[in-house]
Amino acid sequence: MISVREESGADVPAVRQLNELAFGRTEEASLVDALRASAHPRVSLVAVENGEVVGHIFFSPVTIQPEESITTTATAGAAMGLAPMAVLPQHQKRGVGSRLVRAGLRACLNLGCAVVVVLGHPEYYPRFGFVPASRLGLRSEYDVPDEVFMATELVPGALDGVRGLVKYHPAFGRV
Repeated sequence: MISVREESGADVPAVRQLNELAFGRTEEASLVDALRASAHPRVSLVAVENGEVVGHIFFSPVTIQPEESITTTATAGAAMGLAPMAVLPQHQKRGVGSRLVRAGLRACLNLGCAVVVVLGHPEYYPRFGFVPASRLGLRSEYDVPDEVFMATELVPGALDGVRGLVKYHPAFGRV
């Protein structure tokens, strides 16, 4: 049975190893370490099976810089970026990631977050309500294809009248 809970200090080594194994490199693990140390508020959840951490998801604050050409007082409210998410290779394609995403979105909403963005697989994230962010008036600070930068409104209408550039936590640029 898989359960999802908040990450604890005791989980840190397992989360690092999990990210290294899932991505086959150390960059994402180092990003999680950097975000854990400096991103507030944040959501960091683990999926556990038989006492073993088999999945992890992290959400950190993002900012939306309004477009200069639009004069509006609309604001999106608190916004978070989903990244990274990792599942041990032997536990992939078993619903662990889906459970983490759903629990993470609920946790973000409970924190007062109105919007979540993700750079991810366009075949995977729409099942959780994500659409190309450009449809909602947002663009990424990174040069990525339109279909991989997605957003979802946790609070319906949160992006009404909002147009802007999404900027991630500075740790993303250092890793």
